[in-house]
Amino acid sequence: MNALSPLGMVSELPSSNQSSSDLARAHVEEHFDEQKDYFVEKDGVKFAGTHLLIDLWGASNLGDPAHIDRALREAAEAAGATILHGHFHHFSPNGGVSGVLVLAESHISIHTWPERDFAAIDVFMCGECNPYKGIPALKEAFAPTSINLGEQRRGLIV
Repeated sequence: MNALSPLGMVSELPSSNQSSSDLARAHVEEHFDEQKDYFVEKDGVKFAGTHLLIDLWGASNLGDPAHIDRALREAAEAAGATILHGHFHHFSPNGGVSGVLVLAESHISIHTWPERDFAAIDVFMCGECNPYKGIPALKEAFAPTSINLGEQRRGLIV
């Protein structure tokens, strides 16, 4: 597939929120529409995007890169994001997984510790995406007994 393939699982599947013609059109629009602004405004505050820090405790299915890839894709699509590329690395047959989905709207990353039933997930999205809409997909995929959730608004305009 590419030079990263030997290092781990590389996924080049685009999201169902895009097609190749959408990507070409978006590239042309970005080139010609310099005024396009992906910052958002919420509660009277303008900022680049919402960054969720999600800790899953008592979670399962944390050692399977293919399962994790599917789960993060479902979360991204539920949030309205456009998936550009994914890469997941399995540290050993029984170890954790680190990975990332690169999104047109930013990224989702994960680091898992199956031996502790713990996963740390970052979801950063700008534009019209709503990262909170991806949380149910994560709950379903990993069945955590508890979740710690933090939010940061990145790129605050003050």
